[in-house]
Amino acid sequence: MTTTGSDSTYDPPADPAASAAAAAVEQTPPRTDRRVALVTGASSGIGAATARRFAAGGWHLLLSGRDRRRLEETASGTSAVLLPADLAAPDAAKMLAEAALREAGRIDLLVAGAGIGWAGPFMTMPHTDIDRVLFLDLNATLHLVREVLPAMVAAGSGRVVLVGSVAGAVGVREEAVYSAAKAGLAAFAEALRQELRGTGVGVTLVVPGPVETGFFARRGRPYHRSHPRPTSAGRVAAAVWDAVSESRDDTYIPSWLTLPSRVRALTPGLYRKLLDRFG
Repeated sequence: MTTTGSDSTYDPPADPAASAAAAAVEQTPPRTDRRVALVTGASSGIGAATARRFAAGGWHLLLSGRDRRRLEETASGTSAVLLPADLAAPDAAKMLAEAALREAGRIDLLVAGAGIGWAGPFMTMPHTDIDRVLFLDLNATLHLVREVLPAMVAAGSGRVVLVGSVAGAVGVREEAVYSAAKAGLAAFAEALRQELRGTGVGVTLVVPGPVETGFFARRGRPYHRSHPRPTSAGRVAAAVWDAVSESRDDTYIPSWLTLPSRVRALTPGLYRKLLDRFG
């Protein structure tokens, strides 16, 4: 009862059920009829090209990367939502996944494209760079997948796309740690695929050769080999689109890159001789 002077107004008691329903509405994440893709590393290179390809295909995009200005460039002309994040930071994967689910209500596709490189003799590689490459290229990806998977499994559908490298399939001279990280990602993809069988959630490993991006400049050494010749980020993005559309487990870009890993598996001695000769 509230009294002001001689006037009285009655405030009815709150309906607990109505209050709970209102709170639930406020806490329910927004929903979209379009499929939702979370793309990391979307500020440049393969991540940016993949984001643009899926935007053109009608997907609702959540874009993550460290450089907000470049994320804005990637998102230009689309309805993409920006979720800037540095996956090297503590709990960044957890916070990114939570932010994505709050924003869209679900994640139908995770494209884990964030990563870095380092080139040079392993014996000269600083310990801090060893840790940094392993964390960003392997650990951070695993933690992000771990955060995203429960919602996909609960929904009974979804796909995780892991961006690997031919370096992880065959090992590349003076890219020992990068090769190790990408090989770990390939093994993780295979093991996780087996665990998720029957859940409705798939895993795709994308294995590109060298790609024409700023990756080589950022790692500190330009690409100098004559073979294989670098392909475009757009071609990789198109391969990712096809792999997701067709629910493929693996895709190599270009497709002939399956050959070195086959030679290595069948005749390791010959493979190493060829590697010594051609690099």
